[in-house]
Amino acid sequence: MTIRALYHTARGLQGLTAAERESTASRSIRRRLWLWRRGFVSQSDAVYDLDEASYEEYLSDYQRYVRTKRINGTWSVALSNKLLFHRVMQPFDDQRMAVYGMLRDGTFHAVDAGTMPSPREVTDGGSTVSAATDDGHGTATETHNAAQRVVERLEDEQRLVLKWVHGGGGNNVFLCTRTEDGYQVNDDHYTEAEFRSLVASLDEYLVCEFVEQGSFAAGLYPTTPNTIRLITMYDEVANELFIAAAIQRIGTDASAPLDNFTQGGLSAAIDLETGELGPGAQPPDGDGVERHLTHPDTGAPVEGVSVPGWDRIREQVLEMADACSFVPYIGWDVIVTGPDGEFSVIEANSYPGLKSIQVHGPLLADDRVRRFYERMDVC
Repeated sequence: MTIRALYHTARGLQGLTAAERESTASRSIRRRLWLWRRGFVSQSDAVYDLDEASYEEYLSDYQRYVRTKRINGTWSVALSNKLLFHRVMQPFDDQRMAVYGMLRDGTFHAVDAGTMPSPREVTDGGSTVSAATDDGHGTATETHNAAQRVVERLEDEQRLVLKWVHGGGGNNVFLCTRTEDGYQVNDDHYTEAEFRSLVASLDEYLVCEFVEQGSFAAGLYPTTPNTIRLITMYDEVANELFIAAAIQRIGTDASAPLDNFTQGGLSAAIDLETGELGPGAQPPDGDGVERHLTHPDTGAPVEGVSVPGWDRIREQVLEMADACSFVPYIGWDVIVTGPDGEFSVIEANSYPGLKSIQVHGPLLADDRVRRFYERMDVC
């Protein structure tokens, strides 16, 4: 085993241990030992309801945390580094969210050319600060001050997303909104001085466009962005990409301001042929999974609703996956923005979480998916 493989194994085991420690499912020591010997943590038992007859059809937590990390090898960086992924996606500009810049050591570094506003004056806690500085020759030059540039962009757009270049799973993401008396970051209110201090403290964060979801996604639950997760795999025998599974994630009062399943959001399976949603599964607060035909907070229909333009979404995601087929395993997060299958890619993951997928059934029950994981030495 290489040093790199040893490192990823150690990190994977750390993640597995942390997942068990954070589990809210109560299990006896005897049951936990049964689960651990088979590679599962207690929370998965609550989601999957495992037994001797079925557990081998589920990709285990050990396989996910330790072995799937190795699938993409060194090319996993093309997904795990969000700025690099943004560059990889350049041929698909219509599906890319705009990345205005990166924050590093209090400095703003522009990314997408032509996306930042012109220098102007804005108010900072009652005093006026110019977005331009004098270069000593009477010429105005644009400031690189991180807080100033983010405040300036919010003056134009009212909403932004700040996300860590290396983060995943909804962690280290700040949804920023300009309000009448300051700023809202996720669920917290900030004065302008507090907001500037927050931005100045962020290191290696991307300043991204807030993608406006279309009426379909907003109709599911208007308070959060509601994203589709698709997993693509490369079939070496058929020499083609395929979609292994797809779900519609739907925010709830418990998960807001995000739609993450592990934080209490809903996961509805998408029929890969028709785009129709199944019931929304909600993770257990203890044991068992709740399944909702309608949204538990708003009453909006879930089961039977169809993703608009599903054929277009499916084919374009496969086209993007084919363009980077050297990365054979990708979890895509996309948000539907229009009525005819228009969408934006929010991010992609090299070893996506699987509970929100397998809550609808075991992945390894599909022979093509099982063959993929077997060829990749995952199971």
